[in-house]
Parts: sequence; structure tokens; C-alpha cells
Amino acid sequence: MYRYDEFDQEFVDARVAEFTDQVERRLAGEITEDQFRPLRLMNGVYLQLHAYMLRIAIPYGTLNARQMRMLAHIARKYDKGYGHFTTRQNIQFNWPALSDMPAILADLASVEMHAIQTSGNCIRNVTADHFAGAAADEVADPRPYAEILRQWSSVHPEFSYLPRKFKIAVTGAERDRAAIQVHDIGLHLKKNAAGELGFAVYVGGGQGRTPLIAKKIKDFLPEEHLLSYTTAIMRVYNLNGRRDNKYKARIKILVHETGTEEFARQVEAEWAELRDGELTLPEADIRAIDAYFAPPALPARTEGDAAVKEARLDSRTFAEWLDQNVITHKHPDYAAVTISLKPIGEAPGDASDGQMDAVANIAERYAFDEIRVSHEQNLILPYVARADLKAVYDALVEAGLATANSNLISDIIACPGLDYCALANARSISVAQDIALRVASLERQRDIGELKLKISGCINACGHHHVGHIGILGVEKKGAELYQVTLGGSGDEHTSIGEIVGRGFGPDEITDAIEKVVETYLALRKDKQERFLDAYRRVGPAPFKEALYAGEARAA
Repeated sequence: MYRYDEFDQEFVDARVAEFTDQVERRLAGEITEDQFRPLRLMNGVYLQLHAYMLRIAIPYGTLNARQMRMLAHIARKYDKGYGHFTTRQNIQFNWPALSDMPAILADLASVEMHAIQTSGNCIRNVTADHFAGAAADEVADPRPYAEILRQWSSVHPEFSYLPRKFKIAVTGAERDRAAIQVHDIGLHLKKNAAGELGFAVYVGGGQGRTPLIAKKIKDFLPEEHLLSYTTAIMRVYNLNGRRDNKYKARIKILVHETGTEEFARQVEAEWAELRDGELTLPEADIRAIDAYFAPPALPARTEGDAAVKEARLDSRTFAEWLDQNVITHKHPDYAAVTISLKPIGEAPGDASDGQMDAVANIAERYAFDEIRVSHEQNLILPYVARADLKAVYDALVEAGLATANSNLISDIIACPGLDYCALANARSISVAQDIALRVASLERQRDIGELKLKISGCINACGHHHVGHIGILGVEKKGAELYQVTLGGSGDEHTSIGEIVGRGFGPDEITDAIEKVVETYLALRKDKQERFLDAYRRVGPAPFKEALYAGEARAA
């Protein structure tokens, strides 16, 4: 993984010193909250419903045991003993005191971490496939390119005050696990017929108030032109993006209103001035960054198959976890493990200080000191010998982290909602908890099969409900919380935006409504191999609407 050079460390240390002075002035009353707001947002500090919140950057979701232990330390010393991992592959602390922020940032700087550009109208944390470097279907590791983009975009003088926030995602496999088509820029790393690396470039995707799927504007961009072409896109957006209306300020609106062909033409015209200039990436520089992400030396562990077979026979729960939370690796003696942060009945994405310490210990002992955060709010161990899987499972059981529900209905994405967020209209966490408790039986969940359920507490869609196979959106109506249901969304290589099926449901109705949707699917699927999403795309919304609203129609 990437390590700071002298410039990185000096820059982060200087920012900590600068923000320390700003916090002291705010606490002394020398500047008002309105004056302080842009300063704190530049350092990832939000003012939520009940307290300040700090969002810490985890570039492309990669961190090591030392960094995870620091997050545990911050949770213990400065918060209420836990942190919340987000859909941007970051972590949030919801209860730190403003007076402690400088000390927290100093602690983070000591382990090569910071909170810069986790807020504001700038290029946010660049995200990537959480199985990058390990997945068997990968063409190449996308993280070196995410790191190049991170270095280029950090406090970029031209792109620090964009019309609106900006998000980039990179994937390196045909199976899109980074949801690139719902990002401002999505990059699909691939090879052309000559075996050269480059990118398919998607622009103008996003969720929120106006969900749109990104448009492909270039089928193959050679890797050396990554920065020059991205700069061309950013310049067209920075010049023409709307600044008069924040609801129409994202690049997705510009692409939609301009038209894909015309937008692409403008980008090409801008790129003509930049191509082959100083932003061209030398091969040596690309490979130098690439070297930081070389996989660890993975010694042969041929005893793995026999060890797994024996352990599977001895433990039903281990077998279930193995089937659900472990994926095939590039190396036949290894596997990648999903650590679910979705225990039944708990807040999705949360981890206690003790659990973070436990993950750090496991990663250090069994996973070559590397941890990933997924945009689905789970943790990943990308390099685990198959021979060690039972030992890893046992350690996760002890930490309360062995829930075998990856990609099942209880593996719910949820934003903090009205329990924390000043923008939210409705609670998300309690809805997620109720649904998970209703479908708690693992046997039933596995019978239902792959089903991605996502919940947002407001139209900003931080819970990615638009691309949930089942999405839930919390809204406010006449002072009461109400939940709309969307069906048929997906954030993979076949991205789709979910359709609203009808009127919303109250807090005491929404779990029953989801139960009806699931039962309808089980009754109409062709066989157990037909996933919910495939069944929905085959039959459409009609049978689900009938199940949810038939009584009302007859009564009317």
C-alpha cells in the first residue's frame, strides 16, 4: 500500500497546525460559526444534529493494522467507543468534541491519515473495488490509478471550489464492484486488443435528488492520459456547471442538459490543448506507483484445501460463513474474506473500538497487514491463506464479527439517518434493525439468495437506495416519517435506478411491506437460482404492487 513521502507528511502536519489555530479562535469566540464553517468542512468536520462529526479519509478503502488501531484509539478516547464505516470507504466519528479535533487530527497524521477533502465542493475520496489486487476476475489493480488521482486532486488549486462535490470511482474487472456508473466520473480499467492498459470513461452518474446513470464518453483512454483527460472533464464542468442552484450543480445535470455527444465534444476540445503535455504520465512514474501496490509474497500453502474440508465437516457455522463471506482469490492457496459489519439487529456499518483492535490483530497475524473498507460498509481481508480460514473465523467469532450474511438481505446499507444527520427526514438505522430481525434466520436468508437492500434517510441518498435491489427512502409528510419503496435498482456493470412502486409506508408498516415484496419474489421466481433482481427484471413491478396495494385498490 502507498506510504507517505516527505511532502505528504509535511503537508498533513501543516494542515493540522493550521486547523488547530482555527479551532482555538472559534472556541475563544474570535470567529463565528458561519466564519468557521468553511474552515472545518475543509478538514472533514460537520455539525450534525447533536454534535460535531469527523469524517476521516481512507483512500480507496485501504489501510493497515497500525491505522486501524489508531481508529480504535480515537473511538475509545474521543468518541463513544465506536465508529461508522461509510459508503465512500471512509469512517465517521459522531461524537467528538470540537476542542479535541486538533488532537485527533494529530494522532491521525502520526499514522499517515487525515480528513482533508472528505467534505466541501472538491474531489472527494477516490474509491475502488474493495477486492482490488486479490479478485480472480481482475484485469489489473485499479488502486495505483486511484492513488495517482488522489495525489493530483489533493488541494488542487483549480478544482478546490467546484460547483458541487465530485466523486470518482475505479474498477479493474468486468464485474463492477465499485458502482462506477453512479459516480461523477467512473473509470473501468481494461486492456485493448494489443494488451495495453487503459480506461473506459463514464461521466455524469449520481444518485440523490436526480438519480442518473453515467454515460460512456470514451471507450478506451490509454493509461498515460488519465490526468490530462480527467482535467479536461473537470475544466468543462468547472466552467459550465451551475453555481446558482445547488440542486442542479452536479456534473450529472450538466451532462444531461448539454447532451452526451456535445459534452464529449467539449471534453475532447479541451483535451486537445492538454494531450501530450505536462500531465502525460510517464511509464516509469505509473510503474513506480504501481510498485506500492504489489501484492505480498504469498507462499504456497497447499494444505489449505484439506484444512478447509476438515473444518467444514466439524462446524456447520464455519461452513455457512465460508460459503457466504469468502471469495475465490487469484492465488489458489488463498482467499479474500468479508468481515460483515451487519450483525442482526445492530447498526449497519458500525464497529466498536474492541472490534477494530481485533480486526487489526487478525490482519497482522493472518492477512499480511492489509484491510479494506467496502462501499457496502463492510471490512475485507484480501489475503488470507485457505489454511488459516478457520483460525480467522474463530477470531472473528470471539470479536462478534462472524455474521455470515455477505450479499444477503440482512447485509443492509444504511445511512445514519435522523438519529444523527441534520439533513435527514427519517430514521434509517431502526428500519434496518427491524428488517434484519425479521429475516434473522440464516436458512431463510440463504433461501432468498442475493438481495441488496439499501436505506436512505433523505433524498441525498447516502444509503444508495436508488441502486438497491430493494431501496427504502425516508421522507417527511405532514411532520411524520414515511418510507418509499423502490425496486429493481443495481450498482453493478448493469446499473439501473430503482422504480418507486407506490405510496410510502409508516415506520410501523415498512418491515411488513418488505416482507410482502420478498414473499412475492419467492412465489414467482423460476427456481432457487433466479435472483431477486433477475426475477424483477423478468416480471416487472406489477405483481409487487399488487401484493403491496391490492387491498387499497379494492377498497377504493
